[in-house]
Amino acid sequence: MKVGFIGGKFLPLHLGHVYAIVHASSIVEELYVVLSHSKIRDRELCQNTKMNYIPAQIRLRWLSQLTKDLPHVKVIAIEDDQDNDNYDWAEGAQLIKKEIGKTIDYVFSSELEYNEIFKELYPKAKHKLIDPMRTHVNISATTIRSEGVFKHWEFIPEIVRPYFIKKIVVVGTESCGKSTLTKNLAKIYNTTYVEEYGRTVCEELGGCDGIMVKEDYQRIAYGHKMEEIKAIEKANKLVFMDTEAIVTQFYSNLYNDEHQPVLDEIAKLQDYDLWLFLEPDVKWVDDGLRVHGKEMVRDQNNQHLKILLNEHNINYKILNGDYEYRLKGAIELIEKLLQ
Repeated sequence: MKVGFIGGKFLPLHLGHVYAIVHASSIVEELYVVLSHSKIRDRELCQNTKMNYIPAQIRLRWLSQLTKDLPHVKVIAIEDDQDNDNYDWAEGAQLIKKEIGKTIDYVFSSELEYNEIFKELYPKAKHKLIDPMRTHVNISATTIRSEGVFKHWEFIPEIVRPYFIKKIVVVGTESCGKSTLTKNLAKIYNTTYVEEYGRTVCEELGGCDGIMVKEDYQRIAYGHKMEEIKAIEKANKLVFMDTEAIVTQFYSNLYNDEHQPVLDEIAKLQDYDLWLFLEPDVKWVDDGLRVHGKEMVRDQNNQHLKILLNEHNINYKILNGDYEYRLKGAIELIEKLLQ
């Protein structure tokens, strides 16, 4: 049985890595994909670049997903505490040999410069180069870190993309244009969005006012979160959300006069990159579900929602004015986020 390994930091995993791993797996009967990682070294690599440090657990998860249908490929992680200047190749090789526990016949890489060091460290193994000139996949992790993931999005595997998706949530009270803005932004950026799940539940019930029970709000928060996961998996750099758990808490207070701790806990777990808050200064539209159209009530509800957001220390950006002004303001904020 021929045994080989291919190692790397996979910071991040890209299609060049994917090609090399799949190619190597066609040469040997047993392939080990070795994630070599060090918090010190990997953080150094990400300093002064356009990419933040990615935890080893996330990279290991990517490799596991990538190779899950390749039974003869095994993923292992080798950790050390060295930096870039004092990395001990010999020590690293000993750790790899110990972890694999078998005679290594092939060492795979895409780097010509590794020839001599691999001859020294793995004298019984053949160093097999895969796409060293990058003619098949012309990209490197160094380039991606330097220039940004979004600039090289076509080289980011589908299993990796969700990690980098920027999540934008649109919040506000009744009839302030959340749904319209969310859908329009998704169209402009050619990506996915999540509709307000509370509306789905209310439509199933035939309304909201006076018939909602405590469990309905929990169902809304959980259901919305599951829809977010689905949307993120298919998103193109960005994903847009129409409301979230704090707004759900707002409606629990509004319709049932009840503040639910479970909704606060869900809100604490949220991790959005940009919050867009829409002021209720556009015309109120009666769509059959809305009941709070009086200006004084709209203003009171608006202030109440802001209080809830402030209690969670949310840094939201306010958008007001007509629909065109809001759209332009949202796009300006999103472009800053993408940079």
